[in-house]
Amino acid sequence: MGLAQPLPVEAQRSPESVQELAPASSRSPYIVGPRFDWAFFLLPPLLALGLGIAISGTPFSDDPIQLLGQEKTWAGLMVGSLIHAHLVAVFFRSHSNPTIFRLYPLRFLLVPVLAWAAIRGSTVVAAGATVLATFWDVWHSGLQTFGLARIYDRNRGNPPDVGRRLDFWLNHLLYAGPILAGATMLDHFNSFESFDGVGMPWLASVPARMTATHRAWTLGVVAVGGMFLLFYIGATVRLLRQGHRPSFHKAFLLVTTGACSIYTWGFNSWGEAFFIMNLLHAIQYLALVWAMEGERLRERLRLRWRWLALALFLGTVLTYGVWAELLDSSVESLWALTLVVSLMHFWYDGFIWSVARRQV
Repeated sequence: MGLAQPLPVEAQRSPESVQELAPASSRSPYIVGPRFDWAFFLLPPLLALGLGIAISGTPFSDDPIQLLGQEKTWAGLMVGSLIHAHLVAVFFRSHSNPTIFRLYPLRFLLVPVLAWAAIRGSTVVAAGATVLATFWDVWHSGLQTFGLARIYDRNRGNPPDVGRRLDFWLNHLLYAGPILAGATMLDHFNSFESFDGVGMPWLASVPARMTATHRAWTLGVVAVGGMFLLFYIGATVRLLRQGHRPSFHKAFLLVTTGACSIYTWGFNSWGEAFFIMNLLHAIQYLALVWAMEGERLRERLRLRWRWLALALFLGTVLTYGVWAELLDSSVESLWALTLVVSLMHFWYDGFIWSVARRQV
């Protein structure tokens, strides 16, 4: 699938700098290459949807198993492990990349320790961090698709700032909108119930109040979202008339991801929304980290073959992923560690990959 092919030197710095030094006319439309992009960036929404439909109602998805005292399903173990694996993978970009690490040493060394201490020292902070991680994940997931789409658009030779704000809000609409308006809304807001145990009943009642007003939220999202989509189409037509070059890969990514999000988060017809959406997100992210850091990792470890670096990368993150998924949450110090990893992933990803800035 192209995993053994090293990236150009300029492409090993960050995704928004892929082919940055090349003239627009000579840039490849791809981020890494045709096979890699289609396998790990472009097709995952459709592949994850197909797999989610295939496992729905099967023993793989429904029958509980006992592992290390935890009751799981094989599907839950699989996607849960991938979720935790992709969360910890950001540390390959932060702590194992000396160029990045030297820029933000306090963020990478001191902040995680302080965050862990705060979560362990205060039940209110722990409850708040749980809610923050839930909704930061939604924001972060929308930005991942946004970043990939902007790179594809720029690789077609378009100015990186043109249409950026339109794509920014479109991706949040396509990802967060179906959650707020659809069948999985309560599953996301249930994290507020953790405030019930810390004497904050008003916040703990958020899920009940969201349920009571869900119809209004749905109508609001449909109305505002529909108007925005019409505005987005009109603005895109104007850009095309002004010479903006359409990117097929960007359009394919946005259409398939948006359709998958609306169908799964919004309707959850097969009961596998969390499996589908988290699977596609984790695959894209792990592939992105490997594409940017794989060659650097091989060189730092002085490994002869790139596949050895890949085995180390995947082995490390997947081992953590399985451990975190099977962790007994009553072991509060370790549970707090996994929560810190989640929060640092969302935070680090924002400024390391520069997804939310004006580079792409």
